[in-house]
Amino acid sequence: MSVPDYMQCAEDHQTVLVVVQPVGMVPEDHFFRIYKRIISVNQVSIRDSQRLLYIRYRHHYPPENNDWGDFQTHRKVVGLIAVTTCSSAKEWPQTFDRFHGQREVFGATLYDSRLLVFGLQGEIAEQSRTDVAFYPSFDRCEDVEKRVEDFVESIFIVLESKRLDRATDKSGDKIPLLCVPFEKKDFVGLDTDSRHYKKRCQGRMRKHVGDLCLQAGMLQDALVHYHMAVELLRSVNDFLWLGAALEGLCSASVIYHYPGGTAGKSSGRKPSISQAADAGKRHRPGAQEVLIDPGALTTNGISADTSSEIGRTKNCLSPEDIIEKYKEAISYYGKYKNAGVIELEACVKAVRVLAIQKRAMEASEFLQNAVYINLGQLSEEEKIQRYSILSELYELIGFHRKSAFFKRVAAMQCVAPTISEPGWRACYKLLLETLPGYSLSLDPKDFCKGTHRGWAAVQMRLLHELVYASRRMGNPGLSVRHLSFLLQTMLDFLSDQEKKEVTQSLENYTSKCPGGMEIITLPDGLKLPPVPFTKLPIVKDCCFIKVLWLFDILFLTRSNLLYPRIDLDLPAFLYYTKLDTWLYYLTMYFQWVQGDVCEVQLMVYNPMPFELRVENMGLLTSGVEFESLPAALSLPAESGLYPVTLVGVPRTAGSITVNGYHTSVFGVTSDCLLDNLPGLKTSGCAVEVVPALPRLQLSTSLPRSAHSLMPPSGEELSNSVSVQLFNGETQQLFITLENIGTELLETLEVTYKMVNTKEKIFGEFLSWDLQGPLSQLPLKPSQTVTIAVDIRVKLDFSGQENLLQDLNDDGISITGLPISSPLRQVLKPRAENKPISAEANKTEYNHIKTLEAILHFKYSGGLGQMQGYYRELLLGVHVDVEPSVFFTRVSALPATSTRQCHLLLDVFNSTEHELTVSARNNQDVVLHASECQRWAAPCHVSCVTCTVTSEST
Repeated sequence: MSVPDYMQCAEDHQTVLVVVQPVGMVPEDHFFRIYKRIISVNQVSIRDSQRLLYIRYRHHYPPENNDWGDFQTHRKVVGLIAVTTCSSAKEWPQTFDRFHGQREVFGATLYDSRLLVFGLQGEIAEQSRTDVAFYPSFDRCEDVEKRVEDFVESIFIVLESKRLDRATDKSGDKIPLLCVPFEKKDFVGLDTDSRHYKKRCQGRMRKHVGDLCLQAGMLQDALVHYHMAVELLRSVNDFLWLGAALEGLCSASVIYHYPGGTAGKSSGRKPSISQAADAGKRHRPGAQEVLIDPGALTTNGISADTSSEIGRTKNCLSPEDIIEKYKEAISYYGKYKNAGVIELEACVKAVRVLAIQKRAMEASEFLQNAVYINLGQLSEEEKIQRYSILSELYELIGFHRKSAFFKRVAAMQCVAPTISEPGWRACYKLLLETLPGYSLSLDPKDFCKGTHRGWAAVQMRLLHELVYASRRMGNPGLSVRHLSFLLQTMLDFLSDQEKKEVTQSLENYTSKCPGGMEIITLPDGLKLPPVPFTKLPIVKDCCFIKVLWLFDILFLTRSNLLYPRIDLDLPAFLYYTKLDTWLYYLTMYFQWVQGDVCEVQLMVYNPMPFELRVENMGLLTSGVEFESLPAALSLPAESGLYPVTLVGVPRTAGSITVNGYHTSVFGVTSDCLLDNLPGLKTSGCAVEVVPALPRLQLSTSLPRSAHSLMPPSGEELSNSVSVQLFNGETQQLFITLENIGTELLETLEVTYKMVNTKEKIFGEFLSWDLQGPLSQLPLKPSQTVTIAVDIRVKLDFSGQENLLQDLNDDGISITGLPISSPLRQVLKPRAENKPISAEANKTEYNHIKTLEAILHFKYSGGLGQMQGYYRELLLGVHVDVEPSVFFTRVSALPATSTRQCHLLLDVFNSTEHELTVSARNNQDVVLHASECQRWAAPCHVSCVTCTVTSEST
């Protein structure tokens, strides 16, 4: 026997074999539709008996396997059902002749046969025949199952008669010697009268009768015959048939212990009434075998002595003994080169039993033995079938990786060089089935759940084979998907050279078939999910996303809050490294504006050893209509953290969620969602988009400040200016506001706030007149308005707080007049017009003080104003104030009138410029740089007013 049946299981020894074949030209779909109805009749309850007859159907069976029917009767074809079509009476004789020829193929072993004829009507079809059934069409054949049941009962009658005939052979009759095909030439010339020969004949016949009893539903009688056959055959060292007797004994015991079968869910066996009744009385492990006297058997197989019935049950092997007997039988089969198929099938049966017993390690030993059984020259198809079954059996016992190995060997066998037309589709299908065994899934989400599972080197090899097989199938889209999956999931295990090779291959494939985010559905229904490149580039888990506004900041009025405010000292613009904290405050405090450019910033990293070109990178959003403005970037090799800013414009008001970003890398388009990025605990960032507002751009007449001015509340400045003034000087700042938005500017408010200063300021530091600018509102898009802001600096540069006390020491009483005095020693009496060292004064008087303020421009318009929204522009003003004139000594002389006096002032010029000091009476004093002069000014006792003019201004 050269063709193994890998689907064999122990309970198949209880079945009778029926072949169902088409005769003539029968459409394949019609044949298999009838075939499915026929095989549904897989067990028949025999009338007037409690026995069941089990049937095993095959639509193809090698005739050479039928020659082993005497060795094991379940291999013998005992029934034939032929399916044919016949449209006219003229074709009927030829059709029946074909059926007769088909029957002669198995004629030596057939018990009965049937012909099912479809399409023939008329006189012939109306004839009543037992061997032929006529049906008008394949759709009008309601009683096919009933015909099959009648056919099975006729087979049982023949089977029962043969069992009785063999079981009642008289001892005086000569028992024929049953042989397998390769033994016939070995027994030529043997002494048929020797005792050894007769025992051999008796043992083989006992084993054969045991097979017939098992098929006829007489389990206990079969056990007795098998035990007797084992003793007889062991005594004459007939090892091949001894192995068959032991295997029959194992099969009968398996049927007793496991009435549901060992073939798994596909067996569909139902225990008979007697088996169901015995299910609770299974033999204990280690029970002794008790042989029964064959004289206790009657012709119908049922003993009248109940004690004998108890003894029969004890002939059943325990579950442990079943495996031991299987091992012994397989060892006997191994002695015969021509019994390789029998040995292989016995290994398969033992494995199925061990799988039910959950003894995986022992099952693997049987399978390892099956791998090395030599079956001679096998065809490529037989090799594929052998490796596939080995894979299924390893899967059955839980050896998933071993199962995947043999499945992969079967896949490679489909495209062996010796095959003229390689089966790449079959290879691809088998390779897909190996994925679970190697801990591989084609869903990239499964690789974001923690540590890597499985051997990466083997997984990469398998993925490369999938890529190659899909390319040979002529499906470049599949190649791109698998290669993308390899690059995404195995990136950490690829060497630098492998990364270059994989990306080059991917670019070659995508030049013909670009990769996308669509789901690929295979012909068998398997769906391949998209593979987004979340690692090209990598968004680091410590990255942050920023939400920005160009040129200005958005606020809500207190009367129209859309979200509850928490009383925290938080800035209007948040910049957090922890994304979950940032997202919470983002939803609470941030809004985007309809029609404005909005930005999100990612920190990315290029893990590749070469420059990574990322194209069409933009935001993925849901909610309101959003126009993403894609960007292109080029990241250096292993770049480290690199900021990438993604921008877009919300076109309508409402709620928007930033779900992720999209890219195009190596020709593969990817939609990368935030919830698929490792380390990020969010599925999106929610932002409220408010109605459109005007937008102003600010420019000034003064240069931009080099000083970093940080407002105390944390707002972000749109601009900052810097200027240097002398104390008492006034400078005008012209601020131009341009409406660069699309909405009308309808309201404008300007305020300022001092920051970072403890100086006492006399008068208003900043002042302006808004009457003119407000008259130009509403301001249309692209129009400008200019605001003039006066910067006045009046500071106290006195170096001592007890100045008035010093003056009182000199006998002078002054109240209500701010007089500057540098240091205490300059108030001591000294000569008039005494020159003062310039070098000393530079360090003594030239102290610069700083004033800083924030100008707030609050404005609104359009639909946003109606809902209570407004914007703010912040302008920082930095002023460095230098001292100008010091009055170092003050004294008074009486005048002609008691209401007047002469005020004597020592005036010091601390600047590097020449300046003029003027009084009300137009008396001017010119002071050179670092010069000090005494000046007498007539004045009323109440006050004196001086104006200081510097030549530099």
